Amino acid sequence: MNCDERLAEELEALQAILMDEIIIKTDSDGNPTGIEMEVLPVTDLDTDEQYVTLTLDVTLPVGYPDVTPIVKFRNPRGLADSTLDLLKEQISNKCAEYSGSPVLYEIIELVREGLTASNIPCCPCCICLYGFRPSDHFTKTQCYHYFHSNCLANHIISSEQIFIEEQDKLPPWQKTDEFHPVCPVCRANIKCDLEALKAAPPSLDLTEAPQKFEPSEELRLLQQRMSELFNQQKQRGGTIQQPNNTIILSSNVAAAVAERES
Repeated sequence: MNCDERLAEELEALQAILMDEIIIKTDSDGNPTGIEMEVLPVTDLDTDEQYVTLTLDVTLPVGYPDVTPIVKFRNPRGLADSTLDLLKEQISNKCAEYSGSPVLYEIIELVREGLTASNIPCCPCCICLYGFRPSDHFTKTQCYHYFHSNCLANHIISSEQIFIEEQDKLPPWQKTDEFHPVCPVCRANIKCDLEALKAAPPSLDLTEAPQKFEPSEELRLLQQRMSELFNQQKQRGGTIQQPNNTIILSSNVAAAVAERES
């Protein structure tokens, strides 16, 4: 391997510290061209509590460490764009601070610290559509999608009931032996402790939501506007579809249709 001695020592140290966590990319001649690593928050090795992740992809240009490395994030999960932008800014400042010196370990640690500080999914639960609060009970599937534990339990229970009802309609040779829960987002098979999910309380936002829906002033104005459009369409002879899918033709349209048919 023909590379800067500083780079060779840095990569050797990274491999000794991170072992299988880091991938060192090389060209056809065996010269290092970059590193790749899935970065997770620090949770004392409790992988069930690691809710966010990203793949750190660093390209080492010719002349590194005297030349700034190119840092990219791939496959970020559970992280807000603002968090990623802040990390990129911090990495840029760190590279400027360490100009001419090895900086890969500092970049990795900076990203890991950022993920640890942001270890709450920024996306809403796609079942109840509420976000996640620090005190909420939520779970992460193996495919890195996030749900309130209670929401996911209710989803699995409903899905199993539908599965049973559909199976009852099939002839014996077409029936499936067992129900397998799937992720509500990507439909991948998931493994979970249903009893533990059921025992979790609902999200705080769901608990605190008003029991009776009260339309906002904005919604009332929209309803009024839609009512006006409905009446305009009716007066001008438009075609109107009812909620029960029946079609109403105004007298003008009905007369025109009758005239064409005659």
